[in-house]
Amino acid sequence: MNRERQVLARIERVRRRKPVVREELITLAHGAGGKATHTLIEAVFLEAFRNPLLEPLGDSALLAPGAERMAFTTDSFVVSPLFFPGGDIGDLAVNGTVNDLAMCGARPAHLSAGFILEEGFPVADLRRITASMAAAAEAAGVTIVTGDTKVVQRGKADGCYITTSGVGYVEQPVTLSAAGVRPGDAVIVSGSIGDHGAAVMLARDDYGIEASVASDTAPLHDIVAELLKALPEQVRTLRDATRGGVATVLNEVASASETAIVLREDAVPVRPEVTGICELLGLDPLYVACEGRFVAVVDGAHADQALDVLRGHPLGAGAAIIGSVAADPQGLVLLRTSFGGTRVVDVLVGDPLPRIC
Repeated sequence: MNRERQVLARIERVRRRKPVVREELITLAHGAGGKATHTLIEAVFLEAFRNPLLEPLGDSALLAPGAERMAFTTDSFVVSPLFFPGGDIGDLAVNGTVNDLAMCGARPAHLSAGFILEEGFPVADLRRITASMAAAAEAAGVTIVTGDTKVVQRGKADGCYITTSGVGYVEQPVTLSAAGVRPGDAVIVSGSIGDHGAAVMLARDDYGIEASVASDTAPLHDIVAELLKALPEQVRTLRDATRGGVATVLNEVASASETAIVLREDAVPVRPEVTGICELLGLDPLYVACEGRFVAVVDGAHADQALDVLRGHPLGAGAAIIGSVAADPQGLVLLRTSFGGTRVVDVLVGDPLPRIC
């Protein structure tokens, strides 16, 4: 036990060091959502742009206090391939931005869309993507009100990149913050994890694996609104588990709240097909991206009620309580394995799944 404490203390000391980008060139790992991404954000972007609205590094920024606060977010999409089972870059761009707004309790209202197109990109594919975006926007109840288009020379891009920004309104009197998480809280995931990442991997056709897996891409603001309406004071924080998966967002929560998060491996919902794909490729589903799932940390005394609310919505039918919050070891995520052991679930350094969104 003393050896374990020493190891945990060493990990904590390393984590508290000021982030420094040691690489001279940007690598794929800097876009993976793991340690390299966090270091880049904190050491370069936050250092340059530091202000009170940016410092929380949330999915969206709350722009004005008051009864109806405005939320603003932006995101870029470079997924490869552009089309995959269950979706494409178009609905991904809409749902991803809608979901970032939803994670701060906002009702999404308006989006912008910027396109970077490569010379030679088929107009038929562009029409397919924009039709998908229009359908996703209609389903989410948002309007795409402005945008921009640039075209670069052949070979200077990869077909199509999309950047979307969104504004929404926080209509309920809620305060969501990872720093508000406390010991005794429960950790809930809204459904099975890893579906999106697995679907994109299969669509690349690099591995010769055949399985029936579709992306979970979906707008989450309605299910979030129902949860916040039922438990406006008991929901501590919400995070959508995109790049880096559930493991990465929970590490961010543990660090911000200076608590420990303890997961139960046998409680984490993963489809058998996704488990099989991950085992074949040597991946952990906890790190595989979702695009229609979120993590909620709620007051432990109201966990069952929160679970009932989520399961009452079509997008939350597979919701599960996967762990709890403890006081120590601060800033770490631990996993109680099916074999009875415990391991640290750290933030990944490299990028096993580049260009997943």
